[in-house]
Amino acid sequence: YQMSAMFFKKILIINIFGIGDVLFSTPLIRSIKESFPESFVGFVCNKRAYDVLKDNPCVDKLFIYEKDDFRALYKTSKKQSIQKAVQDLSDIKKEKFDVVIDLSLNKYASFLMWALGIKTRIGFNYKNRSPFLTHKVNIDGYENKHVVEHYLGLLEPLGAKKIHRQMEVGIAPQDRQWAEDVLGKHQIKSDDLLVAMVPGGGVSWGKDVAYRRWPPQQHARLADKVIEKFHAKIILLGDLSEEEIGQRMVQAMQQRVVSLIGKTTVGQYLALLAKCKRVIVNDGGPLHMAVAAGAKTVSLIGPVDENVYGPYPEEGHVVVTADVACRPCYRQFRRAQCDHIRCLKDITVDAVLDRIKF
Repeated sequence: YQMSAMFFKKILIINIFGIGDVLFSTPLIRSIKESFPESFVGFVCNKRAYDVLKDNPCVDKLFIYEKDDFRALYKTSKKQSIQKAVQDLSDIKKEKFDVVIDLSLNKYASFLMWALGIKTRIGFNYKNRSPFLTHKVNIDGYENKHVVEHYLGLLEPLGAKKIHRQMEVGIAPQDRQWAEDVLGKHQIKSDDLLVAMVPGGGVSWGKDVAYRRWPPQQHARLADKVIEKFHAKIILLGDLSEEEIGQRMVQAMQQRVVSLIGKTTVGQYLALLAKCKRVIVNDGGPLHMAVAAGAKTVSLIGPVDENVYGPYPEEGHVVVTADVACRPCYRQFRRAQCDHIRCLKDITVDAVLDRIKF
């Protein structure tokens, strides 16, 4: 099953999902680099995830694939969309990759990599959609172990010698400096007890994002209590699309917080997370950004199984869930029909406060 390491000069990884999933790939990337130090690692990701990989020292070249851009271009010009697809594939072909590790669960990806002449194609054969993989793991979803562990399992055919289990992210010096400056501007000193709260939760669930968000009024009450109990300074972080949810939280509060929602780049966001003593966060990409940046997290998790999608590794992190019989209900990439969301709404402010330690 294992192959000779002499083949592994050039390795391509494909993961076109959201920021959290791409960060789940970083132990895989590091394991490859440590096992095959001379290897060249390429990575195919979407535009959103590009920013969490661009400063990763283990990635030699990034290729961006954005499905929505292709669809939009196809609607305006089929010819241009085909030309772009040919150009993008040509850029990959030029690198002459020996191996591809396909995390896309996509029926076209393994076919295209075969068409490009990549001889060894390793990946997940999701619902038998990937007949062009040469080494495959059959799955209907991620179950029983963390997604990171599922990804690391694909190293077996390579015979990787070193397995790395920490998620990681590169943070540029200018982003660290920006974080210092913006905190100073808001009178937050280096010895202050700095806590970040993320009342949103990323965008990867689209219209179902409410199923990942603890109510903003609860976040507001918790923030007030954290300030009162620990004399903490709190910053709010989030995407520009989450500005309204941040405003609702601020309006419901009695204490003062600094809202930087929608006011950072991804790199600046990561630099701020890295400076926090705790990050209180919903399930989603920001949770995994905080973990990868080295922050300790307190996460509020609803429908998903925290053993599969929670902070990884779990040491030093606190997961708060509600004891309801129907959770976790997210299985095989599908959430059960639900109109009560008790798994989030039943998490009390005091239950979270009790789990916060410094």
